[in-house]
Amino acid sequence: MPDVALSGRVDALAALFAILIVAVSIPVTLYALGHGRHGPTFRGSAVLYGLFVLSMLGVVVAGDAFTFLLAWETMTLASFGLVLSDHRRDEVREAAWAYLVMTHTATAALIVAFIFLAAPSGSLAFADWRPGDLTGGLADLVFVLGLVGFGTKAGIVPLHVWLPRAHPLAPSHVSALMSGLMIKLGIYGLLRLGFEWLGPGPAWWGSLVIALGAASAVLGVLYALMQHDLKRLLAFHSVENIGIILLGLGVALVARTLDAAAVVTLGLSAALFHTVNHATFKALLFLGAGAVDSAAGTRDLEHLGGLARRMPVTAATFLVGSAAISALPPLNGFASEWLTFQSLLALGASAAPAALSLVPLLAGGALALTGALAVACFVKAFGVTFLALPRGRGAALAVEAGWPERAAMITLALACVVLGLAAGPVSAALGTLVSPSTVAPRWEIAGAGAVAGHLGVPVLAAAIVVLLFVVVGVARIVGPVRARLSETWVCGVALQPVHQYTSTAFAKPIRLMFGGIVRPVREIELVHRAGTRSVEVVRYRAHIAPIYERYIYRAVTERLVAVSHVVRRAQNGSLQLYLAYLIGALLLGVVVAR
Repeated sequence: MPDVALSGRVDALAALFAILIVAVSIPVTLYALGHGRHGPTFRGSAVLYGLFVLSMLGVVVAGDAFTFLLAWETMTLASFGLVLSDHRRDEVREAAWAYLVMTHTATAALIVAFIFLAAPSGSLAFADWRPGDLTGGLADLVFVLGLVGFGTKAGIVPLHVWLPRAHPLAPSHVSALMSGLMIKLGIYGLLRLGFEWLGPGPAWWGSLVIALGAASAVLGVLYALMQHDLKRLLAFHSVENIGIILLGLGVALVARTLDAAAVVTLGLSAALFHTVNHATFKALLFLGAGAVDSAAGTRDLEHLGGLARRMPVTAATFLVGSAAISALPPLNGFASEWLTFQSLLALGASAAPAALSLVPLLAGGALALTGALAVACFVKAFGVTFLALPRGRGAALAVEAGWPERAAMITLALACVVLGLAAGPVSAALGTLVSPSTVAPRWEIAGAGAVAGHLGVPVLAAAIVVLLFVVVGVARIVGPVRARLSETWVCGVALQPVHQYTSTAFAKPIRLMFGGIVRPVREIELVHRAGTRSVEVVRYRAHIAPIYERYIYRAVTERLVAVSHVVRRAQNGSLQLYLAYLIGALLLGVVVAR
């Protein structure tokens, strides 16, 4: 097209995301080679898969708005096609449609934001956009548009409704890329917007990001606890971890306003490190869930169990991923969440207004609650899936995944361990991506100071190992423990799978504790015996209807449907009426033109 060219550039931030995309895509692709024989596929899916990975790379190396949007839309359409792999199922088509509508609405917001950003220089090239070109209300508008556009792709509450629908129904290797990599490009866009394309903004920008991050983290993990579908549970945890990343990003934005260079560096280090870590352990967990689904024929936790003996490698690697996402030391999830805590504390100490210092304090409490609930959720996910007795025929007959799948999961599990043990050097290196200048940070390898809150994770890991040896040694010194093996006592009857804790039972106390937030819906139906008042059957059904869908999306949908019924009256098939519309539009155009 005339006057339109594709351009690219690679700075340190683009290089980091490009390396992350390639590093995670390699084991996921190896997994896909072995896993593809189990799941539904269609002709051309391999082409879409390759196009999906390449378009993600295109987003991070784009040098202008046109190239960025072209790669962004290609990524969206390629992933849309991959979600539709099992397109004969109604729920798959509905989930893919919801994903397409939400992401295209977000793209429309990005197009408007890019138009405003390009207007002062008259150029679409990112290098020509100068921080500070937009000021006042226009800068605020562009920030909000970017937050909506990039936040929808990232899965920020309440713009995340497509995510728990589309991710569980896509093939597992596609879910791993979508959750581990694609949604991180929303974070990439927010980093570019907040620290490169726009100048330093008011404190409410960062405070809003922190508030959205805290809400996403808490609601994400709460709704994850309520799920019985293993992949849907993992999808909600993606919302949770995006919230944790936003906490670090929001800290950096507020600190930039306060001219606190060290806190900016710490917040960005926490956000970038958790971006890398989440891509690693979330890809691992989705691959493990896919292996379980293929072996047992179901993702329903109520029909799993006992898979640790039948799938030992999958169980071991899933356990590593569960510990990492639960922020247990010495794995990588612990390191980046600890940095996030440090950044919130540092912001609270440096924030001058008392009201502003309250924001990181509340966010820190939300992050602590999120960590505790995440541990509970993955005790449930791992225990109900891999321990105890099989609850279904598929789980009883399950066999271990093939060698490509096992190799991919082992690789990602080792990455979780290595990133955790090397947390200090890695976080310090990530801190150098931004220069100490809070006026115009540049994504370059510059001499930024060491990251505050030094992480001695290897020392912590060594301490844990020493503690284990001490416990074993004390036990041997005290004396040998006489173990007596016998069957589990179940009131004198043989132990059956129905006697075990279920996913529903595990989450019940938390559902009651947070009932005011998750708002569980209970439906009780009494069926009476004919001609009498005696009850013959009691049907009980409980489910979770998310508050944002109930009070936001449903209300909007109902109003849109009502408006459409009114508009439909104007389309009555009358040719005379349509001609009147054309004449009226022509007259209106003449009046406006004058």
